[in-house]
Formats: sequence, C-alpha cells, structure tokens
Amino acid sequence: MKDFEQVYSDYYDMVFRYVVSLCGDEQWAEEITQEAFFKALKHIGSFRGECKLSVWLCQIAKNTFYTMAKRRQRQVEIVPELPAEEEPLEQKLLDKETALQIHTKLHKLEEPYREVFWMRIFGELSFREIAALFGKTESWARVTYHRARLKIKEGIV
Repeated sequence: MKDFEQVYSDYYDMVFRYVVSLCGDEQWAEEITQEAFFKALKHIGSFRGECKLSVWLCQIAKNTFYTMAKRRQRQVEIVPELPAEEEPLEQKLLDKETALQIHTKLHKLEEPYREVFWMRIFGELSFREIAALFGKTESWARVTYHRARLKIKEGIV
C-alpha cells in the first residue's frame, strides 16, 4: 500500500493532465483520474511491466474516460436547440397553418435533409438509428438534422 501511495503521488498530475486533454473539464477529469487510480490499485497485480507504469495508468484512465463518456451519453442525448425565445419547430407543427408551411418547405428540401428530418420528427428515430441507416456517424445525423431544421425554419413566422 505504501508503494501505491508513492505511485499515486508520482503519477497523479501526469494522469490528470492527460485526462483533462481528453475531456476538457477539470472537475470531470478529477473524477475520472480518481476512478482510474482506484482501478489501478485493484488490478496492480495484473501489471506485467511490459510497458512503463505511466503508460499503463494512462491506458486505464483513457478506458475509464470512454466508459464514463458512454454512460453520460446514454443519460443525456445532446440535441441542437433553438434559441430559447423561439417556439420549437416541433411545437409549430401543431398549428395547422404553420404545419402547412413546414410541410411545404419539407417537401422542397433536398436529400438527405428531408429524409433525416422526416425520420427524426415523424419516425421518432434516434440520431444513432438515423446514422446507421445512412451508414454515417451519429454526428453527421445531428448536423444534417440541425441544418434541415434551419432550412425549414427560414421564412416561417
């Protein structure tokens, strides 16, 4: 245990800086670093010395970051939002006159904007599902949907 305390004090700053470079948030990086050192302590017996201890610790920290990022992503789906003072486009669909304007604009949209918007709003598909259908990334689906919303929003009161 005394040896691990020395490892902790010797490598904490380096691992922490590495994690900050991954996530960009010092508070979250501190949480990840603590979790990584806890995992390292639990599995110190599996360290075979095939690489530097610092590399092993950073690998644990990186895997911890990815695990925690996935967990966070499942908890909160990030959706580009309209400015707060505007009524959401989806809400405008409830008004018949505005709905007609939106459907007209949607009909005139070029692909893939029309299909992505349609899948997201009317098909209620997640960005992950849309991306899989197109063989693209989830980020591509988000950006395409956001651009479709902006194109439809143009000229609608």
